[in-house]
Amino acid sequence: MTDSAPDDPGLSLPLIALFKGVVYADQAPDNWQSLLERQAAVADYVAVLGLELIVDESEGYAFLRQRPTEGDEGELPRLMARRQLSYPVSLLLALLRKKLAEHDAGSGDVRLVLARAEIADLVRLFLPDSANEAKLIDRVGMDINKAVEMGFLRKLRGQDDQYEVRRILKAYVDAQWLSELDDRLGEYAEHALEG
Repeated sequence: MTDSAPDDPGLSLPLIALFKGVVYADQAPDNWQSLLERQAAVADYVAVLGLELIVDESEGYAFLRQRPTEGDEGELPRLMARRQLSYPVSLLLALLRKKLAEHDAGSGDVRLVLARAEIADLVRLFLPDSANEAKLIDRVGMDINKAVEMGFLRKLRGQDDQYEVRRILKAYVDAQWLSELDDRLGEYAEHALEG
């Protein structure tokens, strides 16, 4: 080991988990606790790589993102890949974020769980008219799978048709973006008419 290696071997597990993706308190309680105990050390460690540690203790998640460069700081190569979202996936995430905000405002339950059919109903208005219901459901199913893969939805165990909207969606679709959502939904509706 060199002098610059971290002294705390307990850093390894939360760091590895963060480099693999989002760390959720409810899915990895040991990693979550270790991360909270070493939050400052983890933040210092990833800062060397040009990354920023984001922890939301109240929502129970943490992740890494590329830190914006400041002043005369040299720009580092991107370590965290950007994802280009298709129109339907972008639309789905926007509608899920809006649904999550409505749920938070009107429900005491922390978890928002939606059936596949409910999700399909959310996006139906903004997709091109189609007489083929099965094709629409298949299309929405692919978008749902993409949202699951990205960590914004979680399929509930033993309930293939039920999905939990992960609260990390709030970190990616912020309040300002949400306030502009109605304008964006108008654009989506126009896109659907053109499609």
